[in-house]
Amino acid sequence: MLVGASGAMAFYGYRISLNEKIEKIADPFDELDDAARPAPAPVEGVAAPVNVLALGSDSRISAGDPTAWEFGAQRTDAILLLHLSADRKSAAAISIPRDTWVQIPGYGEAKINAAFSYGGPPLMIETVENLTGVRIDHFAVSDFESFTSLTDTLGGVEIEVPRAGGGSELRHMTGQEALDFTRERYALANGDFGRVQRQQAWMRAIATKATSDKSDLLRTSRFLEEALGSVAVDEGLTIDKMLEIAVSARDLTTADITFLTAPYAGTGRSADGQSIVRLDREAFDPLMRAVAEDRLPDYLAGTTDGIDLLPPVVR
Repeated sequence: MLVGASGAMAFYGYRISLNEKIEKIADPFDELDDAARPAPAPVEGVAAPVNVLALGSDSRISAGDPTAWEFGAQRTDAILLLHLSADRKSAAAISIPRDTWVQIPGYGEAKINAAFSYGGPPLMIETVENLTGVRIDHFAVSDFESFTSLTDTLGGVEIEVPRAGGGSELRHMTGQEALDFTRERYALANGDFGRVQRQQAWMRAIATKATSDKSDLLRTSRFLEEALGSVAVDEGLTIDKMLEIAVSARDLTTADITFLTAPYAGTGRSADGQSIVRLDREAFDPLMRAVAEDRLPDYLAGTTDGIDLLPPVVR
């Protein structure tokens, strides 16, 4: 009994220390009109689907100091809608290109990453919800510099890299090598769209390595501490909530996670001369409805037309 009590106290202390590492953003959902937001997905069984809006940047925009947001000063390099199904059998990471031309409430048409610049997390959430029809449950922001230390904590990761003559290979990369790999853009035939897929490949590699050997408790705890210290989240995403989600999705593997880019119709120019990405609404809208209604795997099984999927790892 004494040993059990000591173990429980140790875990409680560790949980408290982890919670203190997480930087919190004042609840961005408080400023939203709940009646105007998308309805939550229908709940089947005991769990509900979870949708997280995650932002990333090459330069630390808010994760270092979430209160340092200033109007017009910050834009995001990566915008991801992370979806976990209610049955915890599948998940998806959907990248929305940062130059996507959208309606931003109160500001008219602009690139989607301007929403964060104009109104911080609340306006970013409102813009994405209006665009997708998907209700956001949580918000997180980090930067790719943090991914460098996460990668090195794991001893490096294996990332799928295309070969010049066709095909691909797994290449071991340190954090800096992976960062350089994802920052490349101008040498890629598909520019920013290729960069988005490289970001996805890095995230998949980190998730794969982090969950590859759960018996290595020291490495797992170091990774967890590093990860929690490199992100800022809404106040509702506590360590207890994270643990609840993690336990409910414990059987999920990276093979069950679909990485894709929001369907786009190509690039163009705005009326004021900006280079922009235009969504393919005929493919985008039904895809987002499938996410909102928590039936994405069935939808993708029926069609992937116009959807840019990250290819599976070939071993």
